[in-house]
Amino acid sequence: MAKTVVVVIQEDPTKTHRPVEALRIALGLVAGSHSTTVVLLGEAIRLLSGDMEDIVDADILEKYLPSIHHLNVPFVLPHNADRSLVDEKFCVRYESEDEIRSFVHSADRALIF
Repeated sequence: MAKTVVVVIQEDPTKTHRPVEALRIALGLVAGSHSTTVVLLGEAIRLLSGDMEDIVDADILEKYLPSIHHLNVPFVLPHNADRSLVDEKFCVRYESEDEIRSFVHSADRALIF
């Protein structure tokens, strides 16, 4: 039975490789039978930016972004996120902190990075 999975990425991709690795894991889950959504908080929204110059493991991220776009991986970002950092080609919805919290709590599984 398919599970609803939320991958929450809150670490800064300019300081650690973990956000890129978390996105790779999410991509693997999306390719399976699970209903997977990625929540990006704080500086993690930079993963969807066209500017990857300062991102740790940007070369790896660059390889995954076309698949993320092609598979329409759903992303949730806080409503107050800087939308100018987000490439419009991705499937993104903006929600309040309370809505995000409720969404994460309602999932069958949550992976937090």
